[in-house]
Amino acid sequence: MDSDRIIDTHAFLIGVPKAGTTWLANTLSQNPEICLSDPKEPNIITSHKGTFRRSTLEPNWSEYFQYFKGAGLKLDASIHTFSCPISAARISEKFENPKFILSLREPVSRSFSHWSMITDTGEDQKWGVDWSDFEVAWADARLKQESFYAESMIRWLEHFQLSDFFIFDSDRLRQAPEEVLAEIDKFLGLPRYEYSIDLVSHSNSAKRRRRITPFGKFIKTIFSLVPNFVKAPGVNYLRARDVNIYSLPILSGKRKTNERKKLSGFHYSICVEDICKDLEKFSKITNFSTNEWIKAISELAEK
Repeated sequence: MDSDRIIDTHAFLIGVPKAGTTWLANTLSQNPEICLSDPKEPNIITSHKGTFRRSTLEPNWSEYFQYFKGAGLKLDASIHTFSCPISAARISEKFENPKFILSLREPVSRSFSHWSMITDTGEDQKWGVDWSDFEVAWADARLKQESFYAESMIRWLEHFQLSDFFIFDSDRLRQAPEEVLAEIDKFLGLPRYEYSIDLVSHSNSAKRRRRITPFGKFIKTIFSLVPNFVKAPGVNYLRARDVNIYSLPILSGKRKTNERKKLSGFHYSICVEDICKDLEKFSKITNFSTNEWIKAISELAEK
C-alpha cells in the first residue's frame, strides 16, 4: 500500500449542483464528528473548478489538507467532482475507503436551476459565453454533463463499489431532512446526531442571489489579499450566522427578476430524449429508481 494514502478519514459530498448541497454541507458541519473543509468547496482534487473553469494540474495535497482545521471525519463538498472525468481516479489513488454522498435532483429542473443561477449572476458573460437562451446553454457540455448521472457514475464505478455511495433524491431534504441526515450519519459510520434543522439558512436560493457591483468586486479582490489566519475569525463568525457581506446593497445590485425564467414544457422537450436514456441507464447500474422522474419528464415534454 502507498504510505502516502489516507485511510478512513475522508468523505466527499460530490454533487450535484442545485441539489441542496450547500444546505446539506453546512448542516452536517454542526456535527462535531465531521470536519467540513474551509472553504466548503476546495476544488483541489477535481479538474472542474466550477461551471466553467477547468484545470488538469496535479492537486497540491499540502494545500488541500490545510483546508481541514478540525477533528473528525473530513468532508470535502466540492460539488462539481461527480461530473469531473478524472476525480474518481485521483481519489482512488490517494484515499483508502472513502465514502461518497451523492445528492441528485430531477435532472431537467436541475439544469434549469443551474442555468438560471449562471445567467442571473452573469457568470456566463464573465467566461465569454452567452447562455441567455436555454437551448443554446443546453448544447454546452458544461451545463448538461452535470445532469447526465449515468455517464458520470460509470466512471466512478470503475474505481469504487456501489456500496461506497449514499445516493438520494434531494427532494427528501425538504420533505424529511431528519431522516436523510440520520441515514447519512449511519452511512458514514457515525453515531446519530441531533441536527438543528433550518431549511432557509445556508441555502443557495434564487431569492438570495444578487449580481456583485464593481465596488463589490473591488472589495472582494482586496479581501482576497488578506491572509487567511487574519480574516478567518470574522469569516467564521459571519458564516455561522448565515451572513454574506456581498449581498449588502452597496456591494451588490438588486436581484433581477425575469419572467422568461419559468420552467415549462419547452425546456423539458429540449432535454427529454437524452435525459431519459441516461436515467434508464443510471437505474440499471445503481438500482436507484428513476421511474418517477422519467414519467414526469416525458409527460411535461409533451405539454
